[in-house]
Amino acid sequence: MALELKEVRFHGRGGQGAWTASLLLAQAALKENKYIQSFPAFGPERAGAPITAFTRISDYPIHIHSSIYEPDVVVVLDPTLLGPAVTEGMKSETILVVNTDLSSKDLGTRLGLKDVEIWVIDATALALDIIGRPITNTAMLGATVKTTGLVNLESLIQVTKSRFTGSIQGPNIEVLQKAYEEVVK
Repeated sequence: MALELKEVRFHGRGGQGAWTASLLLAQAALKENKYIQSFPAFGPERAGAPITAFTRISDYPIHIHSSIYEPDVVVVLDPTLLGPAVTEGMKSETILVVNTDLSSKDLGTRLGLKDVEIWVIDATALALDIIGRPITNTAMLGATVKTTGLVNLESLIQVTKSRFTGSIQGPNIEVLQKAYEEVVK
């Protein structure tokens, strides 16, 4: 993916790590000497409430200071959020990366998307298996990096190691790498 300016919108629920995912993606890009922005938008601050987080990555300084309305990439951490809010502003070139047990074809049909590139991974099952909790942010980051090439996997691993320490570091790196390998179109 050429990097003049790419905009990523994350959809999740409070406690799933959508904003952390946005920050980690931005930090990985910064490690690669790119310009970045990362910010959240959410209503009531409680676990389970819908949250949207945004990341901009560019090879040039970023002068936009607004939400992302026509994302290049949409990442869905929680499949219960699939609906109009997720598909809003998507272009035919938008890449959609979804945590689901559905196939890309079935998901495209369900959402009425014909020309959008859809990638899927059952990040919840992966996170439960490796981390022991249904927190899908690092799995979805691995899948997103594989499908978009926005940053190098090694940069993402480095910032993830800095963010997660102790006993949770290894499982988060493992789930990130496994999702990178297992995401499908």
